[in-house]
Amino acid sequence: MNETSSAPVARTTAPHATPAPAKAPEPRHQAGAGSAGRPTTGQSFLDILQRQGVLAVLILVIVGASFKYPAFHSLDNARGVTVQASFLAVVALGMTMVIITGGIDLSVGSVFALGGVLAAWASQYGFLPALLVPLVVCSAIGLLNGFLIARAGMAPFIVTLATLLGARGLLLSLTDEGGTTYLVPKDSAFADLGQGAVWGFGYPLLIALVLFGIGGLVLQRTSFGQSIFAVGGSSDAATLMGLPVARTKIIVYTLSGLLAGLAGALSAARLTSGVTIVGVGMELDAISAVVIGGTLLVGGAGSISGTLWGVLLLAVIQNLINQIGTLNSSYQSVVSGGFLIVVVVAQRYLSRNRRTT
Repeated sequence: MNETSSAPVARTTAPHATPAPAKAPEPRHQAGAGSAGRPTTGQSFLDILQRQGVLAVLILVIVGASFKYPAFHSLDNARGVTVQASFLAVVALGMTMVIITGGIDLSVGSVFALGGVLAAWASQYGFLPALLVPLVVCSAIGLLNGFLIARAGMAPFIVTLATLLGARGLLLSLTDEGGTTYLVPKDSAFADLGQGAVWGFGYPLLIALVLFGIGGLVLQRTSFGQSIFAVGGSSDAATLMGLPVARTKIIVYTLSGLLAGLAGALSAARLTSGVTIVGVGMELDAISAVVIGGTLLVGGAGSISGTLWGVLLLAVIQNLINQIGTLNSSYQSVVSGGFLIVVVVAQRYLSRNRRTT
């Protein structure tokens, strides 16, 4: 009988293995990029075309109109066109930031009109009330939009449509259903803000240019501007990155309301009255200018300079229609709509090519 050896078997307990750190994913080259990650010539051309195509169209329209109508390129006409465009430009500046975040603000037309009425009403108390009252009230409307969208999770279209109706209703209640028109004292400092000029160019234009310069710096040179692009690109990804998504949206909508109110106040100062019928459809003009300028409606991409060119293109088209003389102003909507369709189709085509190049 064989004995089974009873020698103890030594057991070794393996220590708990520390999991190896996850390997970082390899960076993916942009579609159409070369081996070093640099965009190809075709990719760069498509990018430039998407961002600056509206500028090329604007230059072509101006050159063609100048040859056809000699009065078109006069300095007086340029001053008139740019001053009239400055009010829409200020509104479109706020709309640009909203759309880059992937949102929309339909209330700016009514807020613009409300700001003008409030400024005209408050102008009897001096310059500061005439400027501050519309800014405070219109900023509060924008803040409400941002809070409901960012905190309550409501759809931007529904929220801003509701405040569009609310602002217009408040405007009508302040003016007795449009029966009362508040006038700005013509010799007041507030009236000078709308009618004054430097080298023939009105203060509203200069204010708009300064605001666009500040807006461009904010978008391109600050962390807040990068947050705006990140939120528009993907809110979920921005949240995972630790970015303040809700706060960014609230600030953007508040700025949109503030700028719409400021534009309304400047308009009232220039017209020396709070006109109740202005601003109807202005939200659509602002959206058109922003999209024509190259900002994507889905968010995540856009530029302040593109919006400026888009505003000027719409203003030049309106002026050109006036120069023709045989067309009424309603044709501007037809032309603007046509440009908008062409730009949206072109953006879709360019985006598809950038993915497949």
